[in-house]
Amino acid sequence: MTYFSVVIAVFNKEKYIANTLKSVLEQTYQNFEIVILNDGSTDNSEAEILKFKDSRIRYFSKENQGAGAARNFVIKEAKHDYIALLDADDSWLPCYLEEQAKMISAFPEESVFATAIDVEKKGKIYPSEYSVPNLQLNEVRVVNFYEASCLNSILTSSSTVLHKKVFSNIGYYDPSIKSGQDTDLWIRLGLEFSVVFLNKTCAVYQYALASLSNSNLKVSQKATFEKFEPFEKDNAPLKKFLDLNRYSLCIFARLEGNEAVFKKNFEKINQQNLSKRQQFLLKQNGTILKSFLKAKNNLEKLGLRLGTFK
Repeated sequence: MTYFSVVIAVFNKEKYIANTLKSVLEQTYQNFEIVILNDGSTDNSEAEILKFKDSRIRYFSKENQGAGAARNFVIKEAKHDYIALLDADDSWLPCYLEEQAKMISAFPEESVFATAIDVEKKGKIYPSEYSVPNLQLNEVRVVNFYEASCLNSILTSSSTVLHKKVFSNIGYYDPSIKSGQDTDLWIRLGLEFSVVFLNKTCAVYQYALASLSNSNLKVSQKATFEKFEPFEKDNAPLKKFLDLNRYSLCIFARLEGNEAVFKKNFEKINQQNLSKRQQFLLKQNGTILKSFLKAKNNLEKLGLRLGTFK
């Protein structure tokens, strides 16, 4: 019998956390605990959490320490071997843990398990797309993380279950990274583990309209990839995945007007790993990129989806 530790770190999610917890408690598979940390929220998140009375909920409250450190805390507090990650504003479909338990039983030698996830934008639901050739609906396949994540990451912080030994092997979230600490963890994970993936939507991710130019974080605070450069030389899938992330950093840098960061990342990209659209966007200045982004957001407000800068 598989037992899960559902781990949730909360910072100012009063509008969402009740729905998140409800989605866990309504699972068809009930062998779990919930480890939840209120990471110094300044809104009513704590009050919303404390409305739930269930002996499987283990609640902690600490001064704000940031997303990476908060996630590490709940993971280390987990009592069970299988860690089910869940962000405080996302939710699971009732079948999520049941499907995860089936995969764990079918692939006992594996340590990383994930399902497809839908994206909710302004009340509209969109399926995620993955770079897995000929993948059929409801198919389970063991995949390479980098190869499968060239469109959208096959791993997310709300659709992934990890055996505890993964953290013993590759370490925990890097708390020094303010944005992109999950990507950093996935890259390290991909060097050591395959992913058992179910192409069935079992989770929903809350996504705000594109806001690259409105980010509160400087591009210098986002995850960088220098430490992975020795590995990409002989790992083509990793090289492509890193180049796609460097492309994103270049877009952020151009929007911010940080030409030093743009140049640093641009020079490392093999242009053949980018689409023609991406190559075109990298040639545009910040003003043009901001106009493209504004137009994209306006269209999404009307219910028209163009996709991200892919």
